Amino acid sequence: MNRPKVLRICRFLAFGMVAVAIFGLLLMSLWNWLIPSLTGWHTLGFVQAVGLLVLCRILFGGFGGRWRHAGGPGWSRLSPEERERFRAEFRGRCGWRGASQDQPSA
Repeated sequence: MNRPKVLRICRFLAFGMVAVAIFGLLLMSLWNWLIPSLTGWHTLGFVQAVGLLVLCRILFGGFGGRWRHAGGPGWSRLSPEERERFRAEFRGRCGWRGASQDQPSA
C-alpha cells in the first residue's frame, strides 16, 4: 500500500469514530432530556446510546445504501403489467381480504 492510501484510510476511520461519538452523545443527550420525564424510563449511558444507534441502523436503515438502489428491478422500472402481476401475487400470498379490482363491489 502506498502512503496516500494509508493516510486516506486513517482519515476515514478517524472521521467515522468522531461521527459515532457525536451522534452517540447527541442521542444520549436527547434521550436523557426527554424520555425519563415523559415515560419514567431509565437514562442511557454513552455505550448504550451507540448500541441503540447501531440497532436502529440495522432495523430501519440497513448498511450501505447506494447498492440497494443501484441494481435490481425497482417499482418505477416495472411495466404496468408487471406491477399488476406483483400486486396479484402479493394479495394471494398475504391473504389480502379487500375488494378486488377485478370484481365489482356489491
